[in-house]
Amino acid sequence: MTGRGRLLVVEDEPSIRELLCASLRFAGFAVSSAATGSEALDAARTGAPDLVLLDVMLPDRDGFEVVRRLRSAGVRVPVLYLTARDGADDRVTGLTIGGDGYITKPFSLEEVIARVTAVLRRTRPGEEEQLTCGDLSLDVESHVVRRGTRVVELSPTEFRLLHCLLRHSGRVLSKAQILDQVWSHDFEGDAAVVESYISYLRRKVDTGERRLICTVRGIGYMIRP
Repeated sequence: MTGRGRLLVVEDEPSIRELLCASLRFAGFAVSSAATGSEALDAARTGAPDLVLLDVMLPDRDGFEVVRRLRSAGVRVPVLYLTARDGADDRVTGLTIGGDGYITKPFSLEEVIARVTAVLRRTRPGEEEQLTCGDLSLDVESHVVRRGTRVVELSPTEFRLLHCLLRHSGRVLSKAQILDQVWSHDFEGDAAVVESYISYLRRKVDTGERRLICTVRGIGYMIRP
């Protein structure tokens, strides 16, 4: 798996830009960034992102002008506006010229990731429906997991754990990262629960000669492509 999509984050405030980029990379996206409208136009034309997160208030030209120029140049990349301006007129303008939605500041990172995922699912049909690694496949929509031709029955938590590992295929995830993504931010249990569920998952998924779920001692776990 090569990732969940290529994103371009356009934000002139360094702290917000860095936080967005780091969070989106952690969520499995490939992320590039720009700080001005001019940089955004160049990056969108040459970098072929799957989606642009675009601040409306930029130092050289506003986000609406960036979208107008992209659309006039034939660039149809989906755009989600980041803005503190939530008036009806601004929303109508942004959507009419070719935007795909608004995220109002201040925002939660969970909301950003959810909105990005929803737009990509709509604009890139089928790409997120199935995750694979070797002969292991996970169908997101039907919740069916197969190892080769064998259907693997998983509990909901085991399914979420496998989905998390496959989304980050080739990357080592710590127990804390897995807890955060598979359980919840307010989960109060011990990190040992991760070890238990990795063990459950291995018994069901890694029964053949090639073992996919690997332990990286002192760091965490990964699915090796």
